[in-house]
Amino acid sequence: MPATKRPADAPSASPNSGANSGANSGANTGANTGASPGARPDASPGASAVAGTAAGASKTFTITELAREFDITPRAIRFYEDVGLLEPARAGRNRVYTHRERTRLKLTLRGKRLGLSLSEIKQLVDMYDSEADTAPQLQAFMEVLRLHRGQLEQQLDDIRVMLAEIAQHEERCRSLLVAAAGKSRRR
Repeated sequence: MPATKRPADAPSASPNSGANSGANSGANTGANTGASPGARPDASPGASAVAGTAAGASKTFTITELAREFDITPRAIRFYEDVGLLEPARAGRNRVYTHRERTRLKLTLRGKRLGLSLSEIKQLVDMYDSEADTAPQLQAFMEVLRLHRGQLEQQLDDIRVMLAEIAQHEERCRSLLVAAAGKSRRR
C-alpha cells in the first residue's frame, strides 16, 4: 500500500480543503463493496475478524490493521473520528477499534462509494447504532438513495447534453478544416 494514498475527504491540511466532498465520481469508497478511495478490489472484509461470531465480536483492531484491511490511510481513519463517524476506545495513547467501529468504518466507506456527503453518512451510520425499529431507518435510507439517484440522473442528463454540444463543435471544426483545405489547394 503506497504511503501517499489518501481519500479525497481526508485532506492533508484540513477537512475543509477536501477536493471531493460531494459525489465521489469514480472513486472507490467502502471495502467489501469495492469501495474506499483507492481500495483493493480483492480486499477481504473478514481478513482481521470473523464477523457474527462471539470471537469475532470481541476482536479488537488497531488503526494500522483497519487502514491495511480497507486500503486507506490511518489519517483518513482519524479524520472520520474527527467528524464523529468513529469513536474508538483508548488503551493508553493507542486507539482500540471494536467490531462496532470496524462496521461503522465499513458503512462510512460504502456511503462514500455511493457518493453521499459525510453528514448523510453520519446520519445513516448513527442509525446502525439505534435500537429502534429498523423500518423508519430503512425508509430514511431509501429517501437518501432516492434523492441521490435524482442528482446522479440530472448529472447524467447534463453530461449527455454537453457531449452532444461537443459533437456539434467537432463536426463544425471538421467542416471548416475541409473548407480551408479546399481553398488552399485552389491557390
